[in-house]
Amino acid sequence: MQGFSGKAAVAGVGMTDLSRHSGRTELQLAVEAARHAIDEAGQRPDAILGYHLGDSAPVIHVARELRIELGWHNEIYGGGTQCASILGDAAMLIDAGLARTVLVYRALNGRSGRRMNTLSLKLGEGVEEQFTHPYGLAGPVQQFALAAQRYLHHTGLTEEHLCAVVRGSRTHAVANPRALRREVEDYWASPMVASPLRRADCCQETDGACALVITSADRAPAAPRVHAVVRGGGPGASAMDRTDDVTRIFSSHVAGPLFAAAGMTPADVDVALLYDAYSWLVPRQLEDFGLCARADLAATLHDGLATVNPHGGLLSEGYVHGLNNVAEAVRQLRGDGVNQVPGAEVALCTGFGGSYGSAAILVRPGTGR
Repeated sequence: MQGFSGKAAVAGVGMTDLSRHSGRTELQLAVEAARHAIDEAGQRPDAILGYHLGDSAPVIHVARELRIELGWHNEIYGGGTQCASILGDAAMLIDAGLARTVLVYRALNGRSGRRMNTLSLKLGEGVEEQFTHPYGLAGPVQQFALAAQRYLHHTGLTEEHLCAVVRGSRTHAVANPRALRREVEDYWASPMVASPLRRADCCQETDGACALVITSADRAPAAPRVHAVVRGGGPGASAMDRTDDVTRIFSSHVAGPLFAAAGMTPADVDVALLYDAYSWLVPRQLEDFGLCARADLAATLHDGLATVNPHGGLLSEGYVHGLNNVAEAVRQLRGDGVNQVPGAEVALCTGFGGSYGSAAILVRPGTGR
C-alpha cells in the first residue's frame, strides 16, 4: 500500500467561501475551488478524482467546465471517510504512471441543499432503523451522543472538557477569515441536542468546495509530500449492535499501521488536523494516535490545543467533509497557515465516517523524516 510514499506532493489548494447559503450550484462551487488550486499549482491535471454522497458535481461535468481533456477519472462515493485516503488514491495513480497531476475535489451545498439527514448513507437504509429508532437513535447526533456519554464515563472527562474543545476551536477560528463561527460564545447557552452533545459540540452544516492538486514530487519539489496513508476500521460507534465497545472509532484501528507505514512515531507529529464532527472525537483521536495519554487529556484540553486544528476545524471553519482540514495541513507545512504552528514539518490528517475512516501523514520536504 505504501509504495507511493513520498513520491507525490500537494502542489496547490483551493477553496470557495464557506457559507450556509451559497446561491450557487455544486458544479459552480467545484469549478471555482478547482481553478484556485490549479492556479496555485501552476499545473494542469490529467486525472480527476471527485467524491460525494450523491450531493456533488460529477467529474465529467467539472472536466468540461475546466476544459480538461478527460483521461483517468473516478467518482468516489463517500464523505469524511475519504478526505485523507483520497490522497493515497491520487498518489498511487501518479506512482503507477497513470497520471502526472491529479485534481481532487469535494463540493456540496450541505446547508442550503441536500443535508446529511436526508441522504441514504448505507445499504439497507431504513431496515436497521426500525430496531434503533424506538431507543431514540434518530440520526448520527443521537448515535454519537450515546458513544460520547460512554467515553466520558470511561475517561473521567466531563462536559467541561467538551466545552474546552469547542472553546479552543472557536478561539483558533477568530483569526480565520474563512470560518463560519468566529465568536467565542457561551457554550452553556447552546441548546442540548442529545446529551452530552450540545449544538456547539456538532460540526457546521456548510455550503462550499475545496480542491487539491497532487502531482509527482519532482514536479513540485517544495510542496508537502504525501508520505503515508492508511484506511480501515471496524465495529464501534456506528455499529453498536455488533461491538463490545461503542466508543471505539477508526483511529483505534489505523493509528498503529499508519505510524508503522510512515516509519514514524506520534512524537514526530507537529500539527494535527483531526476530523472533529463532534467535540468528543478530538480527545478520542488524541488518545488513539498516541498524541496524549488518557491521564493527561483533561489538562491538555484545557490548555487550548494550540497544535490541533489551528484554523478552527470542522466545528468552526466549516464542513467540507474534512478536505478543508487537509488543505490547512498543506498550508501549515508551507508556513502560511492560520495560527501558524512554528516549524511545522509533519502533519497528521484524519477522516471519519462512523467507525470507518482514514489517516494520512504529510511531510514538508527536506525534514529528514
